[in-house]
Amino acid sequence: MEKNIELFVPGRLCLFGEHSDWAGMYRSTNSALCRGQAVVTGIEQGIYAVCERSEEFIVRSDLEFYKGEELRSEMDSEKLINIASEGGFFSYVAGVASYINDNYSVGGVKINVTRMDLPLKSGLSSSAAICVLVARAFNRLYNLKMNVQGEMQAAFRGEQRTPSRCGRLDQACAYGVKPVLMGFDGIEISSRPLRVGATFNWVIANLMASKDTIKILADLNKCFPFAESDLDRSVQEALGPDNLRFNEAVIRALSEGDKAKVGRLMDEVQENFDKKVAPACTELRAPVLHSVLKDPEIRKLIFGGKGVGSQGDGTVQFLAKSDSDAEKLCQYLEKKRGMPSFRLTLKPGQQIRKAVVPLAGFGTRVFPATKSVKKCFLPVPDKDGLLKPAILILLEELIDSGIEDIALIIGEEDRADFDEFFTPLSTEHLSKLPDDKRYMEERIEDIGKHIRYIYQKERLGFGHAVYLARDFAKDDPVLLTLGDFLYRSNNEINATKQVMDAFYETGKLLIALMEVPKERVVHYGIVHGIWENEDETLLKADSMVEKPTGDYASEYLGVMNSRKEKKYYATFGEYVLTPEVFSELDRVIKGGSPTEGQEFGLTAVLDTVREKYGMNGFLPDAECFDIGLPEEYVRTVSQFGNIHE
Repeated sequence: MEKNIELFVPGRLCLFGEHSDWAGMYRSTNSALCRGQAVVTGIEQGIYAVCERSEEFIVRSDLEFYKGEELRSEMDSEKLINIASEGGFFSYVAGVASYINDNYSVGGVKINVTRMDLPLKSGLSSSAAICVLVARAFNRLYNLKMNVQGEMQAAFRGEQRTPSRCGRLDQACAYGVKPVLMGFDGIEISSRPLRVGATFNWVIANLMASKDTIKILADLNKCFPFAESDLDRSVQEALGPDNLRFNEAVIRALSEGDKAKVGRLMDEVQENFDKKVAPACTELRAPVLHSVLKDPEIRKLIFGGKGVGSQGDGTVQFLAKSDSDAEKLCQYLEKKRGMPSFRLTLKPGQQIRKAVVPLAGFGTRVFPATKSVKKCFLPVPDKDGLLKPAILILLEELIDSGIEDIALIIGEEDRADFDEFFTPLSTEHLSKLPDDKRYMEERIEDIGKHIRYIYQKERLGFGHAVYLARDFAKDDPVLLTLGDFLYRSNNEINATKQVMDAFYETGKLLIALMEVPKERVVHYGIVHGIWENEDETLLKADSMVEKPTGDYASEYLGVMNSRKEKKYYATFGEYVLTPEVFSELDRVIKGGSPTEGQEFGLTAVLDTVREKYGMNGFLPDAECFDIGLPEEYVRTVSQFGNIHE
């Protein structure tokens, strides 16, 4: 358990889908309504704090906002709920603490808020940010094993104990500064991070006017759950099917990095809202909002704009055409319109363009075949009907996934074998090939252009082999794939691309996983954690053990699924390594401290990085085939190319 931690939780901004959270809740009464859906993101402003374990629950700060006041209470649910019911800033933190105390065995925490740059009462959910911060402090300090959705749930339930009654999309700030798609179906809530394909420059401004949020919500709620007029049907249509249609286009445009399209969609969503929803409430006429959105000086600098939160004359958001245009827009809003503003920059995650494949092993377990042919060149029938060296199947998958540079870690004596394989055939031999095999020869030559070699002169362990690629990796994320395995996807996206896409959602060290029976755990590195998503494909890892005994795995490494079944997950043979992994390898190897007997293993290094920075496991929809064991190689040859197997 951590003793002292620093936390930052941002505010949140609803980019698209405002009002759909509560509207979707009415599906519990009227199933004919559409589910709600919103694209929400954390912003760059938020709340910073230093947290530690304590006998009491304490929240304090030297910031002027707190006026020297602090909250100090016993970890007693009744006392905390009484504080929560009184309202005010401290009510939020007390509400969350009472919820945690009711549901977990914990002591207290001391939270010292060191910085707040989040605008208050501007539709950016400062209350949700402090609630998530409290939930995360308890989670981290007492190892409660909550995933992000668990922290969101604790924050939401805690805030529900205050007079505030927050919206259900507010706690998306738990995901940090990244866009999240949230779904609302009756009482059920789902969420998943979204991919961003380019840098988007948002500007958010306080309109310095006034709006009555209570009236807006009261008037719009009159249109639910059953439509009794054309106006009711119009509002339900806008917050239901129209909203889903717009969001589908927005998600695609964000992923593709199409800034102009996202801007156009902002304008279209606002126009649709004004036409179908605004007539239900006079507060939504919003003259200040519309004057800003139509300002010709502003239009020169933006792709599009729309209201924020409950809409009305509260806050406005713009998508600027560039970084410099965003800066100009902020200056114009503040100097000419008297509207304080701040920026939000959404950036694409680091792209994976490099892969490392360790191949220097002799292949003892498939000897004597490896006396005449390297293990990675053993033939395997592929799905296209061609008989290929295993390494070619692996390399094709890497190239098809978008990998541009591939480092093969080999022994110096092996270079001639690879050179021969990638050297073009003679004209005589090429002329004898049918068209499909001639195409394959061209592809082999093209793949060879993406290959570079790293020589492993000493066999000092798997971690040492990976460490040799440190200069190749530089500061980029790198895909590590083992030369002993081939992967067959169960859907149209290959296994490697699935692993890469999972990394884009998290940005953390990631290990691909496969389920194994308990009696086989002794042969693998086993990962334990808690599921981060409803599909149970993304795991927040909390431990990693190399080749544990069955008894140890049964007690400590079983992962519970939604059906309360205990499952075991082994490494799948693919990893996305972040720069922190190479830094830790450098420390271990230069320090001369082998992690596995006399060798430098990788598992202990990955577990150290997990402790410091976090690590995810990912369960691809794919099957793994081994060529490193005789019996497994027989299975691979007989089954890998059979797509109906």
